[in-house]
Amino acid sequence: MRLKRSRFSQILAGILVNAIYEMKNYPIVTISTVISPLSLLAVVAFVSSGDLLGTAIAGGLIMIFFSSGIALQSDLSHLKNDFKLQDMIVSSPTSAKMYMAGMSLAEIIYSIPGIVILSVLAAVYIQPNLIQIAILTAVLFLMFALSIAIGFMLATLSSDVVQSYAFSRLLSLLFATLPPVYYPITLVPYPFNYLAYLSPTTYAAEIMHWTIGALELSSTHLIIDWAVLIGACVVIMFIAVKKSRWREV
Repeated sequence: MRLKRSRFSQILAGILVNAIYEMKNYPIVTISTVISPLSLLAVVAFVSSGDLLGTAIAGGLIMIFFSSGIALQSDLSHLKNDFKLQDMIVSSPTSAKMYMAGMSLAEIIYSIPGIVILSVLAAVYIQPNLIQIAILTAVLFLMFALSIAIGFMLATLSSDVVQSYAFSRLLSLLFATLPPVYYPITLVPYPFNYLAYLSPTTYAAEIMHWTIGALELSSTHLIIDWAVLIGACVVIMFIAVKKSRWREV
């Protein structure tokens, strides 16, 4: 029981430090987190006269979950390099797993306003059933896990918070903005449609667009999408575990 309480307090500490404190003292950052996916959603919806609203909502959810995970990189780097928090955590009973779990949950809590808005829009305009909700949730969970692994690995390797912010913006652009997540890949002309498959978010978007009925996929294509998405998640998490530096050497 005492061990469980200790682990809970460690995770709670990460949430308080990385989410509650910033949301309370710097609400403008929360507003910025909400505006980013919604702005692209609005642009796509207006340009398509509402025809791509469903895919744009799905894209907004992908972006907010992926960007939340990538944001862990700059947050961890800031706490590690500016406040030397990681040095204190390393010398405490808290393990890397507990530290990462608390900080990761903090990123989800930090993004709750945007997630709630997009979920309400999905409920109104997409009206998914329980099976569709389960599939969409599974895809978003994989996206978040993949981005958390990337964020944690880069944060432990980064030596400057400015560098981390640059990486965060670049990765969000490459994985959540440029690939066809806000619109079907069928709208991407050749040969750029093949380049889009270099990003794991493209496979996540195809599954979500198929789930809401915005894209037709064969069973084989759908299986490949799931295999690539899960495989990419496993590989990147494995690399993150192997390459991350928890203790300075």
